[in-house]
Order: sequence, then structure tokens, then C-alpha cells
Amino acid sequence: MKIRICFLVLPLVVSACLPLTTYYRAGVSPARLQSDITSCEVRALRDAPVRLQTQVSPPVWVAPRQICNAANVCTTQPGYYRPGHVYQVDVNKALRGRVETQCMSDKGYAPAKIQPCKNGAATVPASGAAKLPTLTDRSCFLRNSDGTLRVLNQG
Repeated sequence: MKIRICFLVLPLVVSACLPLTTYYRAGVSPARLQSDITSCEVRALRDAPVRLQTQVSPPVWVAPRQICNAANVCTTQPGYYRPGHVYQVDVNKALRGRVETQCMSDKGYAPAKIQPCKNGAATVPASGAAKLPTLTDRSCFLRNSDGTLRVLNQG
């Protein structure tokens, strides 16, 4: 049970230490940012829908091998092919990402990587209609109690 809990909690702890990669435009509200992201995701999905293609990895040849026992009596196992695996690939995934990025760029956003705030605060009260500040080398993010993010410029 403890191991299972560790596997559930560990990704949350590790992700809290990782930078946030998002689209960013100073002066817009977080609600507007989320609305624009959703709009562009929908557009990208419409313009480059999921298109699954079934593929098969090639078979692998396992060479014959000789096995000897303690009395130095040897036998040879014949070689054989290990069959390939069947899997699916979304061939439109990269295109969908480019469509989304272009859509966000058309709305004035640019990709940004923001570090988590290191002041020890895990959550802050939800901030309402605050606008996103201009990013600096001291910008960081905190997670609001409602799950949204808040970007700060630490002094």
C-alpha cells in the first residue's frame, strides 16, 4: 500500500519542482489565456484531427547459441525470429501541435517557460481577475487553491 501511494504522490511532488511551459502574453487575464488555449486546441483538432495509423515493428532475429553444462556437454539452441509488435501512431500529432502554436501566435502569445516560486508556498488563494505580468528573469508561478496558476515577479 505504501509503495502504491508513493507512485501516486511522487509525480505530483516532482511536477511541482518543474518549470511550467505554456503560452504567454503579458496583460491578459488567466481566464482569457485559458479560453484562448482551449479555442486553439479545438481549432487544431478540427484542422488536423486524430488519424491513427497501424504500424508493425520489424521482427528481430535471435541468433543460435550454444549452452554447455558442468560436464562440458553442449547443445545448440537454434536461432529464431521474435515477431514484431503492432502499435498505432497518430500521424497528425505534430501537425496538430504546429496548428495550435500558430493559432496562439496569431492571438499574440509566445511559448514561455516559467520556474516555480521557491518561497515555500504550495498554494495561494484564487486571484480572480488579475492580469499576467511582463515576464522577467525573476518571474515564477504559484498554484492557486482552485488549481489555476498565478504568475508573480519576485522582488
